[in-house]
Amino acid sequence: MIDDGRPIFLQIAEMIENSIIDGSLAEEAQVPSTNELAAFHRINPATAGKGLGHLVADGILYKKRGIGMFVTTGARDALRFRRRERFADQYVTPLVAEARKLGLGPDEIMTMIADRAAGPATASREGAR
Repeated sequence: MIDDGRPIFLQIAEMIENSIIDGSLAEEAQVPSTNELAAFHRINPATAGKGLGHLVADGILYKKRGIGMFVTTGARDALRFRRRERFADQYVTPLVAEARKLGLGPDEIMTMIADRAAGPATASREGAR
């Protein structure tokens, strides 16, 4: 999973964030150590440590000296909020701008989204119209 062209430490941080968001890493749970992450992903321990440090700086993880890193209480909600904001900026804002150019109203946009959310069969039928 590490190979999408972004810095590896950011990919490590995002993997941990995803685990927090999906609930596989609960709040107050201990996260894998730098050495465990490095061995599993076959990366330099300093790179894994940088990914964890990034999450500490963001307030998502905290250190217990001599024990390890743990998920901060409230981390899941904080991550979901940030991701929603990023989603709006990356996807919704450009969608609305393009819809305005095409003269599409909110109801038409919602219908398009609902059709595609229903599954590939519905979306492919839409394309055939």
